Amino acid sequence: MASNPLYINSRITIAGWELTEQFVLAGGPGGQNVNKVSTAVQLFFDVLNSPSLPDRVKDNSARIAGRRMSKDGVLMIEANRFRSQERNREDARERLKELILKAAEPPPPPRKTTKPTRGSVERRLKEKAGRSDVKKMRGKPSGD
Repeated sequence: MASNPLYINSRITIAGWELTEQFVLAGGPGGQNVNKVSTAVQLFFDVLNSPSLPDRVKDNSARIAGRRMSKDGVLMIEANRFRSQERNREDARERLKELILKAAEPPPPPRKTTKPTRGSVERRLKEKAGRSDVKKMRGKPSGD
């Protein structure tokens, strides 16, 4: 269990008891140390049942997480980028923070529909007429 709370922003803080860590063997460089010490970290966070997150953030994070989230709503982040357990722990927590910050972003403003300019309409129609002429030239020659 992770004991320290994870501060996301001024309004969102994830309590330490909501985060679960599991240490597993990691592959890659590291020599003999890789075979003996469990340095990779699997960070589990139950997004859907978390009291720390607003509903909109829960929905957005489920969409952003994709395959990293189970059907039960538990997000798993695996960090094995570094050789030490502590740096992998920090990396996993940082990646969780980035995901939740991205999910907490406000939605983009709605797009305003605009009419095309007269010049762009004329250019489009002229281009269409040109393509039509090219395709007419591909046909069999007429007996004029």
